[in-house]
Amino acid sequence: MTLTQTDILSGLAEVLEEVSGVPADKVVREATFENDLEVDSLTMVEVVVACEEKFGVRIPDEALETMMTVGDAVDYIESAGVSA
Repeated sequence: MTLTQTDILSGLAEVLEEVSGVPADKVVREATFENDLEVDSLTMVEVVVACEEKFGVRIPDEALETMMTVGDAVDYIESAGVSA
C-alpha cells in the first residue's frame, strides 16, 4: 500500500513534534522549516534520519538542500516511492 500525501504529512508532523517540539498543527505544506517552524540545520539532520527510518527512504544531502518547505519534503518522500 502506497502512502498518500496526507499520510506522509501526518507522519512528518509526528517526526517534527518528536524531534524538535514543533506542534503538529503548525506542520502544513506551506510552512518553511527554517522560518516558520524554526528548525535549524542540526535539528533538520535529526528530522531526516527519523524520516528515513519512519518512511523507509533515503534522503541524500543534495535533496535536503532543496527542501525548504514541508511540502517539498512530502513531495520528495512521495516520489521516493514510500510504501506502508
